[in-house]
Amino acid sequence: MPLYEFYCDKCAKEVSVTMTISERGKGQATCPQCGSRELRALMGTFFTQTSKKS
Repeated sequence: MPLYEFYCDKCAKEVSVTMTISERGKGQATCPQCGSRELRALMGTFFTQTSKKS
């Protein structure tokens, strides 16, 4: 599952949330610190791993 980074307006912290792409599309993200839905998406890094066989 992808890891998304958000800024929580309620507790004023950057948080990382693991959720499916469909959950993200539905806006179901909640702050793991305070439970608020007042989150703003941040630009995060992207990481991918491939096998050594390719």
